[in-house]
Amino acid sequence: MNISADQPVGPTTELVAQLWQVISANLPRDLTWPVLLMTTLLATGIWLTRQGHGAKNADGRERKTTLLQFLLPKDIYTHVSARVDIALYVFERTLRPLWVAPVLIVLAPAVEQSVIAAMNNLLEPSPRLASTPSWMLLYSLITLLLYDTIFYLIHYSEHKIPALWAIHKIHHSAEVLTPLTRYREHFIEGPIYAVGAALAYGLAGGLFGWIFVDGITQATLFNIGFFSLLFGFNGSFRHYHVAFHYPPWLSKWLHSPVMHHVHHSYLPQHWDKNFAAVTSIWDRLFGTLYIPEKDETTPWGLGPETQDHYRTFLQNTLGPFRDWHAMAFGAGQAKKKAED
Repeated sequence: MNISADQPVGPTTELVAQLWQVISANLPRDLTWPVLLMTTLLATGIWLTRQGHGAKNADGRERKTTLLQFLLPKDIYTHVSARVDIALYVFERTLRPLWVAPVLIVLAPAVEQSVIAAMNNLLEPSPRLASTPSWMLLYSLITLLLYDTIFYLIHYSEHKIPALWAIHKIHHSAEVLTPLTRYREHFIEGPIYAVGAALAYGLAGGLFGWIFVDGITQATLFNIGFFSLLFGFNGSFRHYHVAFHYPPWLSKWLHSPVMHHVHHSYLPQHWDKNFAAVTSIWDRLFGTLYIPEKDETTPWGLGPETQDHYRTFLQNTLGPFRDWHAMAFGAGQAKKKAED
């Protein structure tokens, strides 16, 4: 809502304009108009190509539908899990100012300056190269690979270390996938991934900032467009119910969105698969890659045994603390009861 500076407005209009500014500033990237339009167009293309097939219902099963049901299925967007996505996002976003400054504003530049200082000590002064488009593209690729590597390590650790799984479990408690599910996380998890991103950007920025004679600014501008396009293209579908496949040969190098459907599935054959954010390199290297068949069923969530304990906003918010308490005192209490 744009209001001219010299245009007289009433208090209600001014209040609504200010409210919209706050809302728009806090909208997830996947809910901005360009990304929503891209997602809708791609999904419509899949619907046309597959003659109504290719979308999954709330049980993770493929079904043939009309276009409207294909794009906005009622059973998914009215599901309690979709409503909890909203509550968890708003709560996490409210707490974000407490950690964004120290993590992103302080840590990333500190890492960058440390890398530049180390390079100066190890390899003498900078070669002071010109930041040509080729160098900028290489910088984009290195940043992407560093981010993907650190993301894989963090994500893998969250699945394998019980104390970390207690946090990450909140993301996997989603029983349906919507674009907002991408941001469904416990408020403690955001800083963990932010530290990983700060390390990746700081390491790449330090290395290439040391190399370029005119600094990193031009390369950074180039990199942001390239990285955002690739990650946004993949990310807008990773938590969308439409099955977007890549050709098998490409899936061995880049994660297709439907490969993340597998990651959210509670079926045993899908456990602990497809950890990376963008590429398939690390999953292929460490044996965690899973490329699904067309229309493969992927029921989402934690599974029937534990899902009831992670269904509401309060359950998901308090869940990690409950799990940590059980880890710390559960074994001791069980031992005491046995001795009694």
